[in-house]
Amino acid sequence: MSEQEEMNSEQNEEKPGKPAETHRTIQLSGMYENWFLDYASYVILERAVPEIDDGLKPVQRRIFHSMKNLDDGRFNKVANIIGHTMQYHPHGDASIGDALVQLGQKELVVETQGNWGNVLTGDSAAAPRYIEARLSKFAHDVVFNPKTTEWKLSYDGRNKEPVSLPVKFPLLLAQGVEGIAVGLASKILPHNFNELIDASIKCLKNEPFELFPDFYTGGLADCSKYNEGLRGGRVRLRAKIGQLDKKTLVITEIPFGTTTTSLIDSVIAANDKGKIKIRKIDDNTAEKVEIVIHLAPGISPDQTIDALYAFTNCEVSISPNSCVIANGKPAFLSVHKILEHNTKRTLELLRQELMIRMDELEKEWHLSSLEKIFIENRIYHDIEQSESWEEVVEAIDKGLKPFTKYLKKPVTEDDIIRLTEIKIKRISKYNSFKADEHIQSLESEMEEVQNHLKHIVDYTINFFRQIKKKHGAGRERRTELRSFDTIEAAAVAANNEKLYVNRAEGFAGTSLKKDEFVCDCSDLDDMIVFRENGTFIVTKVNSKAFVGENIIHIDIFRKNDDRTIYNLVYRDGRKGPWMVKRFAVLSVTRDKEYDLTAGNPDSKVFYFSANPNGEAETIKVLLRPKPKLKKTSFEFNFADLAIKNKNAKGNILTKHAVKQIYKRDGGISTLGARDIWYDETVKRLNTEQRGQYVGAFHADDKLLHVFAGGEFKLSGYDLSTHFDEDLLLLQKFDPETIFSVIYLEGETQLYYLKRFQIEEDTALNKRINFIGEHPQAVLKHWLTDSSPRLSLEFDLNAKGQKPEDEEVNVADFVAVKSVKAKGKRLSNKEIQKIKLLESLHPEPEVEQTQSDDSSLDNSDSKIAEIEQDQVETKVIAGEEISEVKNEEDSSVEKKDEAEGEQKNRRSEPPSQMELEF
Repeated sequence: MSEQEEMNSEQNEEKPGKPAETHRTIQLSGMYENWFLDYASYVILERAVPEIDDGLKPVQRRIFHSMKNLDDGRFNKVANIIGHTMQYHPHGDASIGDALVQLGQKELVVETQGNWGNVLTGDSAAAPRYIEARLSKFAHDVVFNPKTTEWKLSYDGRNKEPVSLPVKFPLLLAQGVEGIAVGLASKILPHNFNELIDASIKCLKNEPFELFPDFYTGGLADCSKYNEGLRGGRVRLRAKIGQLDKKTLVITEIPFGTTTTSLIDSVIAANDKGKIKIRKIDDNTAEKVEIVIHLAPGISPDQTIDALYAFTNCEVSISPNSCVIANGKPAFLSVHKILEHNTKRTLELLRQELMIRMDELEKEWHLSSLEKIFIENRIYHDIEQSESWEEVVEAIDKGLKPFTKYLKKPVTEDDIIRLTEIKIKRISKYNSFKADEHIQSLESEMEEVQNHLKHIVDYTINFFRQIKKKHGAGRERRTELRSFDTIEAAAVAANNEKLYVNRAEGFAGTSLKKDEFVCDCSDLDDMIVFRENGTFIVTKVNSKAFVGENIIHIDIFRKNDDRTIYNLVYRDGRKGPWMVKRFAVLSVTRDKEYDLTAGNPDSKVFYFSANPNGEAETIKVLLRPKPKLKKTSFEFNFADLAIKNKNAKGNILTKHAVKQIYKRDGGISTLGARDIWYDETVKRLNTEQRGQYVGAFHADDKLLHVFAGGEFKLSGYDLSTHFDEDLLLLQKFDPETIFSVIYLEGETQLYYLKRFQIEEDTALNKRINFIGEHPQAVLKHWLTDSSPRLSLEFDLNAKGQKPEDEEVNVADFVAVKSVKAKGKRLSNKEIQKIKLLESLHPEPEVEQTQSDDSSLDNSDSKIAEIEQDQVETKVIAGEEISEVKNEEDSSVEKKDEAEGEQKNRRSEPPSQMELEF
C-alpha cells in the first residue's frame, strides 16, 4: 500500500461517520441526445407551433379556456385573466399577457376595452390592470362546446384543460401565426375572413379555390410567388402612396410587419444617404395611417414613389413557412391543405353535435313518454300497498309493461327511480295536452336533426353561410392584390453626387471637384466614356477612376436607352477614308472596352455628338485643297444616315483629307413617335406591348386621365408615372378634341349635358373637377365623338303614361363652353335610360402610322442589330460610289420592312371613344 493510500485509510478511520467520495461519469453525447431533444420537442409541441385542429398555440388555447371559465358577459380585467390562465400555463404572466394583447389586436376572437396599443404606430398596450377583455360573439359561436371537447390534466394535475378546442372555422388561417422553436419556425400569414368562408364552401362542393393573404394594415400585395404559403414562397408588400400635389406625397396604408415609426425611420435614413430627397416628413397617424412627405424643390413625385419602394420599408418581402402540429408532430402543409383539414373537421364537429343532440332528444322523448304513461294511467296507485323499495320498483315496472310497445328503448331501473321522484304537485297539475305538444315538438326536432345528419354537407355549407352573414360585415379585404413591376434602384435613386472629369489625364469621379463638372448623379449610376481613339467604356461611378486619356464625351449610362443616338465621324486608320455612322448603345458589359471604328491602328474621331432624342444635325466638312479637287467643302445631314448597331463600320463620308468639321444646323429628331402601352395589372406604362395600346407619343404629347369622381388631369408619358386608384380612362390627349359629358347633378339629381375643350396649361398635373363639387354628383358618360347622338327613354309620368323616346344631337343641343360651366339639363321629364346612337358624321377610321421618315431603317426607334461584316459602305460626297452588300443585309432589310408593316397594321385607339358608367 502506498503512503497516500495509507494516509487516506487513516483519515477514514479517524472519521468513521463520513461516507466515501464517489464520482459519476456522464457522456456528453447522451446529454445531447436526451436532454436537448426533449427540450426541442417540448418547445415545438408546447410553445411555438400551432395545432392544426384549432389553429392555436398552447398559450392561446389556455387563454381562451380561462376566459370561457370567467365569462359572464361582462369585461374582465386582463390582469385577472392572466392570473386565471396561470393555473394552466407554467411560463409566467409576461408570456400570457403578450399573447393576449396580440389576440386582442386581431379583433376576431377577443373583444377589447381600453388602450390596447396600435398595430399601425407600434405603440404598446397599457398595463394589464388598466385594460379589459371578453370573448367575442364570434368566439361563442364557433370556438367552444364542452360536449365535443377532449380534456386532459393541467401541468400540475389540479385542473383540466382542453387538448384542442372544437373550433368550427379555419381560425389559424384567419389570424395567422408566427413562432420560432428549436431548429424550426412557423410563419402563416393572415387571410380574409369572408374569403376563407367562401373557400370552405367551395371545398365542401369539391370546387377549386384560391387563397391569398390579407393584412389588417392594408397596403398592396404581390402574391404571384406565394406558393400556397409553403417554404420558398415570397409575398411582396407595398405601402399605398398617393400624390396630393407636385410637392407632396401621402402614405395612407403601410406594409404588414412594419409600423409608421419604423417606416419613417427608413425614409429618413434613405434621405440621409441621398437615395431620396425630401424636405420634411409629418406623421399624422391616428385611427388611420397618414404620413405626409414634403419633397424637395424640383424633385419628381413619380420617381420619388419608386425610390421609396426601392430604398425604404415602403416595400418589404415576407417569406411564409406554413408549419403546424399534426398528429403530434410538426408538418409542413400548404394553406390549401390546412383549409381542407379545418373544413372537414368542422363537418365532423357539426356531425358530433347533431349526434349528441339526437341522443339528448331521444332520452328526453323517452322520459317524457314514461312520465305521461305513469301519470295518465295512474300507475303510482300500484305502489300504495308496497312495503319495501324493491316492491315499489317491481310494482311500477309491472304497471309499465303493457305500454312498453309504445316506447323506443327498454325501461331501466334508473327510469323507474326518476318516476318515483315526481312530486305530488306536478302530478296534480299535469296537463296531458301540453305533454303531447312537448312530445310532438321533440319528434319534429328529431326529424330535423336526422335530416341534417343525412345531408351533413349541405348543413355545413349553411353553417358557414350563417357565420358569414352574422360576422362577415366589416371584414372586407383590406389588402389590394396587384402584380408589381420591378424597380431598378439605379433608375430611381436621387442624384446625391456630382460627376467630374479631367479629360486630358483621363480621370473621372465624384471627388475631382477642381476639374470639369459633368452632371449630377447617384452612387448607383454607371458612366459611359468615349475616347478620341474611337473606343468607349461603361464603368461604375466612384470617387476617382482612370477611364482613358483624351476623353471626348462622358455622361451617365442608361441601359436599353434606344432614344439617345450618337453621331460620329472618324478616320479609318492613318490614311484611310473618313467614315460616318449613327448608333445607339443599348446594353454593354461593365468595364469592357468597345471599339466604334473598323479597328485599324491610328483611327481617330474628328466629330462626335450625343443626342438624347435622336436629333440629326447637319455638319459642314472642309477638305484639304489638292490638285484636281474642284469641290473643297460640302454639307452632310445625319438624317440621311440610318441608325445602326454600335459595331457597324459606318458609311464612307469622303476619301479625301479633311481639314475641319463643324456643326451647321441643330436639326430635329429623326426617331418616330414612341409607342406607349398601359398595363392595367401593374398600373404602369410600358413600351413592351403589354396591356392596352395608348398611342404614339412625340416629345410634347400628353396623357389624359379621367377619374371616377368626375375629374381629369393631364400628365407626361414618362414610364415611371404613377396612376391613381380611381382612374377610369387613359388616352392620348388631343387639344382639338371636344369632350361631351353627361352627369347626374348632385343637388337636384337631374341629368345634365355639357361640352368643353381642355386647356393644357390649366390641367397639367392637376385634377380639374368638371361635374361640380357636390358629393352626390355622378359621372355617367364621357364622349369624345365630334357629333354624338343620344336616345332618351323616360319613366311613367304622373298620369301613368310613358312619353315617347327623344333623340338628342349633342352638337346642336348645347354649345361648347368652359370646363366649369354647369351645362344644360337633358330633359324636363324623368329619364329612365340613356342610349348612345351612331354619330351623324362618323369620323373615318385611321390606321396607325408610325414616323414616315424614310431614311430610318426602323421608325419606332428600335435599332437594327447589324454585324460589322454586314455593312453597306457608300461615298456620300465624291464621284465614286462603292457598295458592299451581301445576302444577309437584304434579309435584315426585309425583316425590318416586315416589322414596319406589322406595326402599321396595328390600329389606333378608336376616335369615337364612349365611356359609360
